[in-house]
Amino acid sequence: MNAETKEYIKNWLLKANEDIAVIKQLSLDHPEQYTGPICFHAQQAVEKFLKAYLIYNNKEFKRVHDLDYLLNLCIELDEEFNDIELKNLTEFGVNVRYPDDLLIPSVAETMLYKNLAIQVKIRVEREINL
Repeated sequence: MNAETKEYIKNWLLKANEDIAVIKQLSLDHPEQYTGPICFHAQQAVEKFLKAYLIYNNKEFKRVHDLDYLLNLCIELDEEFNDIELKNLTEFGVNVRYPDDLLIPSVAETMLYKNLAIQVKIRVEREINL
């Protein structure tokens, strides 16, 4: 792997970890007020971590926000990714950002997605060795 690719992957991980930091900060006080943004950043973090993993493994992927598609590509590389249950996290990439699509997750669902994002972070960072 060349230096340019390593730097590119590091940037994906940096951006994903920014989303994790936002999730953690919004979860500190009154997470019930921020369920939409927390779920949005969880979706964003998972998407970026999965893409970093795919790039690290030199796996081509379409430019999409579909987490199921990205996860399936990761499973092709490592069956242990089958452990990850995305539920409806993909929906939070777009639907919670606009008032027309009033998707308001519960606090329990929000915490589930927060934990999922952290699980994916740990998993991917363990696999990527730069």
